[in-house]
Amino acid sequence: MTDAAEIEQHYGPKGLLERLKLALSAMGHEAGRLRLEELAPLDQFHSRGLDATVELAQALRIDGSTRVLDIGSGLGGPSRYLAATYGCTVHGIDLSLPFVEAATFLAERTGLSDKVTYQCADALGLPFGVDAFDVAWTQHVAMNIADRAALYRETSRVLRPGSHFAIFDVVAASDTPLHYPVPWARGPETSFLVTADAMHRLLTEQGFRPISWVDSTQAGIAWFAERQEARAQQSAPPVLGLHLAMGPGFGEMTANLARNLREGRAALVQAIYEKS
Repeated sequence: MTDAAEIEQHYGPKGLLERLKLALSAMGHEAGRLRLEELAPLDQFHSRGLDATVELAQALRIDGSTRVLDIGSGLGGPSRYLAATYGCTVHGIDLSLPFVEAATFLAERTGLSDKVTYQCADALGLPFGVDAFDVAWTQHVAMNIADRAALYRETSRVLRPGSHFAIFDVVAASDTPLHYPVPWARGPETSFLVTADAMHRLLTEQGFRPISWVDSTQAGIAWFAERQEARAQQSAPPVLGLHLAMGPGFGEMTANLARNLREGRAALVQAIYEKS
């Protein structure tokens, strides 16, 4: 099985859209418009959730004329936040068909179908022309991609000169192996972390220059601790959450990510780069 096929299988749970509709019905949301805040526990599929999305967006210059490409758009939470907050248009691509279907459904339910669209595509072969976008956006996606240079090269190709690449990723913080499973991989076969220095070098080799760089590791550790404390006080898991997409083992995955951060095996980086 190829890396892409294994990754697609990891993020391709059967029956996701049906489970999502049942969960919304159980919450009394079978019909009517959904608010973004209600979906955040489900569709912000990265460390620090909606807070990380808000902070990354605030580091950019986005308005109603901005064309954004969300690479690895998942369930579409960040793209819908950007469209609703700034009025921009966002096109999301993802390997997982169930995620694309769910993201499209949620765009309709949030009244944002005119601003956000999604399709199945590979980040290493983006189906867009040169200079097609003003911003490229990716959160917790590159860890699954072995050919990091190709990812950054393709991203550069579809961005116009002077545009920005917004990144929130997990990076390797030491040579010590990770504890698995983690949210992006059940084992090392599909986990391709690079160090922060290697990430910077690969980006600059593809014509990007750094605008901002923030180490979000300690904020991530605190966020995971708060989530763990909140879960301990709950009598039952929430109806709407990432367990719908990733299954009952997702709790172990997030616990391992938090442990990897605490033990200095991994780190979190928020960065903005500009295409030369």
